[in-house]
Amino acid sequence: MKPEELRKLDAYFKRTFKNPGLEVKARPRKDDSCELYLNDEFLGLIYKDEEEGELSYNFSMAILDMDL
Repeated sequence: MKPEELRKLDAYFKRTFKNPGLEVKARPRKDDSCELYLNDEFLGLIYKDEEEGELSYNFSMAILDMDL
């Protein structure tokens, strides 16, 4: 993803969840997704979806059974 997209997503997550500890980071060798962290803990992936001229982002977070 482009740096401007990363900045916008970073600001969105911090504002929406009122948590300055959230951080969006680029993925090495991937331009269709980025990573979301809380402090230095990986939370999930954000995928970019462009379809029929519309742009959206999907957040995916895995939750392990042992963490419940």
